[in-house]
Amino acid sequence: QATPKKAYIPLPLNSNMPRKSSKEAAVPQNSLLAAIHPVTKFGKDSYRLIQKCTKPSQKEFKKIALATTVGFLIMGFIGFFVKLIHIPINNIIVGS
Repeated sequence: QATPKKAYIPLPLNSNMPRKSSKEAAVPQNSLLAAIHPVTKFGKDSYRLIQKCTKPSQKEFKKIALATTVGFLIMGFIGFFVKLIHIPINNIIVGS
């Protein structure tokens, strides 16, 4: 006797679930392999990223360093002025 084939019923995709690409391998069913899989995937993705990265030129590096320095200075001054304003207000409220 031939066994009857089971009907294929596709499950609805959740809109917030990421879709797997065709290249992405399925997670192994073995618990040890399932635990190692994220680490190996991270390693492969990191290696691919490093291969695509390029060293910045001196001009590019100076521009990035200047932008970072300006950002740090602006954030420092904002923090300083907030603290400068907060101290007198706190003294008025607490009354010390």
